[in-house]
Amino acid sequence: MIYDIRHVTTYEYESPVSFARCTLRLEPRNGNGQELISHKVEIRPRPSERHVRRDFFGTLTESVVIDAAHRNLRIDSRSRVSVDRKPPARDAVSPSWESIRDVAFEATSLGPSSPVGYVFASPLVPVLRPVSAYAASSFAPDTGILAGAVDLMHRIRTEFRYDAKATVISTPLNEVFDKRHGVCQDFAHVMIAGLRGLGLPAAYVSGYLRTIPPPGQPRLQGADATHAWVSLWCGAELGWIDFDPTNDLLVANDHIVLAVGRDFSDVSPIDGIIVGSPKQKLGVAVDVLLVE
Repeated sequence: MIYDIRHVTTYEYESPVSFARCTLRLEPRNGNGQELISHKVEIRPRPSERHVRRDFFGTLTESVVIDAAHRNLRIDSRSRVSVDRKPPARDAVSPSWESIRDVAFEATSLGPSSPVGYVFASPLVPVLRPVSAYAASSFAPDTGILAGAVDLMHRIRTEFRYDAKATVISTPLNEVFDKRHGVCQDFAHVMIAGLRGLGLPAAYVSGYLRTIPPPGQPRLQGADATHAWVSLWCGAELGWIDFDPTNDLLVANDHIVLAVGRDFSDVSPIDGIIVGSPKQKLGVAVDVLLVE
């Protein structure tokens, strides 16, 4: 499948901003069933500086500086991506979760794809005893790692309620878990915390999800959104397998990966600092169009 993706972010400031420094993580990744065909980002007002690098996790990260006074900032990212991804069946046989845990801790590499880097707590994902106990209910002794992760994903989908007003990105994980309300970032963080509490390597994935309108209804421009899900290391043979707890899905061709990290703080599409305005209005519109 080939997708055209447009991700437009706008900021409106109450008073002029004299200086802005932004970090952009808007280029979709290459690899693991995904090929980046083209990508460009237009920024208004025009930055005085633009610097591109790869971060530790392999994400293309662009730093921009705007030093002209402005009341509006518009960041328009456009990409074309080809996706051909074949996840395992939900009931596929897999190694026991205990064996994967033990092998992960024996890893000798500290590179970005090494499982050991995703076993421990991270800034937005502490390891909490109640969350670990919740995950443990899906991982009886000798349970296959795929079966356990599928069960945990399904339980989160059925026992947590999607509520866009319940949380913000800074809402603590224990509060999300107690309320059982949140959005895709929250559900991904809960699943990651539970898996890491059992010693299993789990990463946070940000990206896009193609939405399909009800039969007979037109597709809405900008109705798609940035999304988040979980990548679990399932051993050397299976590698990293992605799970979407918001939708109870093994990730296939409707998901487009932007960035991978330990939690949202590693992969935020846009962050930065401004000088000048105490208040701002943020707008985000994402459109994911299937080309062929």
